[in-house]
Amino acid sequence: MADLSLEVTYFEKGGPHNTDKALEIAKKYVDEFSIKDIIIASTTGMTAEKALKIFPPSKYNSIIITHSCYFAGLDKKQEFPEELREKLTAEGLKIFTTTHALAAVSRSFRLSLKQWMPVEIMAKFLRVNFSQGVKVCMEIASMAADAGLISDIQKDVICIGGTGRGADTVCLIKPMPTSLFDKLRVKAILAKPL
Repeated sequence: MADLSLEVTYFEKGGPHNTDKALEIAKKYVDEFSIKDIIIASTTGMTAEKALKIFPPSKYNSIIITHSCYFAGLDKKQEFPEELREKLTAEGLKIFTTTHALAAVSRSFRLSLKQWMPVEIMAKFLRVNFSQGVKVCMEIASMAADAGLISDIQKDVICIGGTGRGADTVCLIKPMPTSLFDKLRVKAILAKPL
């Protein structure tokens, strides 16, 4: 790829109120770079529904990554409603639920023993020093790669993440599976909160 001159959007505050703008930014660069794989974090399905209109599965490999089951506690299996999942899957979206690449068993030790493990230390570093959304974009790129959902692992993807709910971060990423996470590259941060 030749030298790039990109416009970057920095949102004053993170959160779901940036979702429409973040998706618009993602679409601009998906078209500019002829990217087919769009990986989107969606907890409750709101971002997934909006993304479906912008990235139709007939034209793009639209991959939705949800929270893992029981992420919110043992009393709630999944935050992404099953009826919505079925509807969006029927429309062609790929919706994937699995263990979080930058948490997994490490989160259990942190929560129960108050013992930080290397993977969660790295996740915290990315959240604090870049943004929660940048950490999410890197994480979902690896999760989609691990699952074999990316059409061509040699090509760049656009990842969309956020702070809590909604979307406020867009990254151009060279994806890698978790076993090669050190080779994953955030080639450009196209939008993020300050």
